[in-house]
Amino acid sequence: MARNLVRLLVRSLPIQLRLPGGGTWGAGGANALVLQVNRPAALFRRLETHPKIGLGEAFMAGDWEAGEGTDLADLLRPFAARVDRLLPRPVLALRGIVERAIPHHHRNTPDGARANIAAHYDLSNDLFAGFLDETMTYSSALFEGSRPWETQDLATAQRRKIDAALDAANVRAGKRMLEIGTGWGELALRAAARGASVTTITLSREQQALARQRVLEAGLADRVDVQLRDYREVTGRFDAVVSIEMIEAVGEEFWPAYVETIDRVLAPGGSAVVQSILMDHDRFLATRNSFGWIQKHIFPGGIIPSLEALEEVATRHTSLRVKGIRTFGAHYAHTLRRWRQSFTDNWPQIATHGFDDVFRREWEFYLAYCEAGFATGYLDVAQITFGRSGPS
Repeated sequence: MARNLVRLLVRSLPIQLRLPGGGTWGAGGANALVLQVNRPAALFRRLETHPKIGLGEAFMAGDWEAGEGTDLADLLRPFAARVDRLLPRPVLALRGIVERAIPHHHRNTPDGARANIAAHYDLSNDLFAGFLDETMTYSSALFEGSRPWETQDLATAQRRKIDAALDAANVRAGKRMLEIGTGWGELALRAAARGASVTTITLSREQQALARQRVLEAGLADRVDVQLRDYREVTGRFDAVVSIEMIEAVGEEFWPAYVETIDRVLAPGGSAVVQSILMDHDRFLATRNSFGWIQKHIFPGGIIPSLEALEEVATRHTSLRVKGIRTFGAHYAHTLRRWRQSFTDNWPQIATHGFDDVFRREWEFYLAYCEAGFATGYLDVAQITFGRSGPS
């Protein structure tokens, strides 16, 4: 069945799926992107066992690969662009039979959130330093529009994104700012350089250690407090709250607690900026309860919201309202391509920190898979500015 569905799936795609022995499927011509199948039986068995997880795990195992001269993200784009139309509706209607629920132990309770964050962000600071730029910023950059993006410095584009968020939150000298999700500290450093007093929280011990080191080296320890703390535990009042691509790790169950925390700590007249990866609301509704490859292998407990879902939860649970939206999904596709190129180029050094070839293929697939999603518009990213709807 899996074999027949794959053949049906690729018959209209502009690719060539090449089987051992010379057989080809797909609508691509001689110069088409090539999906090279190395072990057909293993690939189809994995897809039979779990369609949403099997494709990525088959790539990790080497059952298939991008053919010579074919970029992996480019190969995945036709699939991402037609994700709702790859199979006939009667077949899609049966997906509930093979869908798996999100594991209970992935719930983002305080203890669960610590474990989920550690599973990704505490892998090694050396890993992330191997493919991120000098700012150690692990979220979408914002490129300048008038010049080709491939000619622009990635670190400069990351600082442009950070400054856009700080500007939207009105972070300046004398302001008290809370950052939910420290990363490795670049946003906190830039806010403090403006003269703000910054409290920044993370659940990653690796991130906290490096962020604290960077703060000390910048001479800003009197303005930046890097805490190992869950967002639900934050106290105090702040003139601004900024959270960059952290809400994807919160989990739908705890979105009310997340927005309630922002509402509770935000001082009268303050603004909050949440940068979030987004998907269309229909796709969110269709995937919100299913367990996929990204959740199993990369971001346990993660879920990507829709803008409508975030607006609804803020309206229902807080006095916060959306005051501005800046979307830049295409910038994320290019950011991911730059990361993947650096990851590939620097793999020999990254491997010395204990990572094997299965890990390499896992992360190549992850970065390419996400790039394809943003390049086709299946995914987007936005800086969303929240303010209060009335007197506080």
